[in-house]
Amino acid sequence: MTDPQLWLAAAEIGCFFALVALSIYLVVVGADFFNFAAGPYAMAAAMLAGFAATSWGVPVVLGAGLGVVVGIAVAILTEVTVVRPVQRRSGGAELPALVAVTATLFAIQQLAGAVFGRTPLSVPTILPIADFHLGAVSVQGSTVTIMLATAAVFTATILWLRMTTTGQLLRAVGDNHDAAQTIGVGVHRVRLWAFGVSGAIAAAAGIVFAAKSGVQFTSGLSWTLTGFLALVIGGTGKPWAPLIGGVLLGCVQVFGGFYFGATGSSIAIFLIALVFFAFRPEGLFQRKVRV
Repeated sequence: MTDPQLWLAAAEIGCFFALVALSIYLVVVGADFFNFAAGPYAMAAAMLAGFAATSWGVPVVLGAGLGVVVGIAVAILTEVTVVRPVQRRSGGAELPALVAVTATLFAIQQLAGAVFGRTPLSVPTILPIADFHLGAVSVQGSTVTIMLATAAVFTATILWLRMTTTGQLLRAVGDNHDAAQTIGVGVHRVRLWAFGVSGAIAAAAGIVFAAKSGVQFTSGLSWTLTGFLALVIGGTGKPWAPLIGGVLLGCVQVFGGFYFGATGSSIAIFLIALVFFAFRPEGLFQRKVRV
């Protein structure tokens, strides 16, 4: 485990896992709900950005902007047309809404496949950073873009949650929905903020990562699973916890695959998930609810 190239690869994919986990985290904190459609948001945004660049000749920045707008719109629609009505009809029960969102996940994937095609798409990198060498390590421009995007998104999100009224209200609603509603907080509006920002982060994650890996309509499910596992590992106690979980999961995937092959990597991820679900379901950093 002394090869710096492997550590760079682990950090790179870990950053992507962390961004998807952060997208899920915001809805957990702001709406007390696991939104498993975050992966499809990322996939749809990346496919739109790639399709716009290759088929329409749209500049990459504009295509990425369109992808982020779509991510936000689809996330808000998920809350307004799926989660909120199902929770209202079921008396606030979480399971029916989870089932409905899972169905939404597959619906988004199939719709993306029908619109953008069922073959993999390449996505141009947003930042024109040339590949370079850092000593013996080969660094690609797309890797730098992913890491810079992760640093920027996490910094902006943490500052937003801690220093803005909307961010503080979001945490208050997630901590105690009924108490927040009693004191006059616009709970529905705050939940829309949670889903909207979550969709924007997921979209950005998909766009910057797809420049490295490409994207296809089936990517959404696997991206959701890895993001969810990263959140399970990191926990919801701190806004930077998804970053810790994402990087740790990235290390497991890269080093597991290097030493034991693809099957060994999958087994290692499964064992890590099993350990956390069984012995540490709250993750490394536990959420403290204010009442």
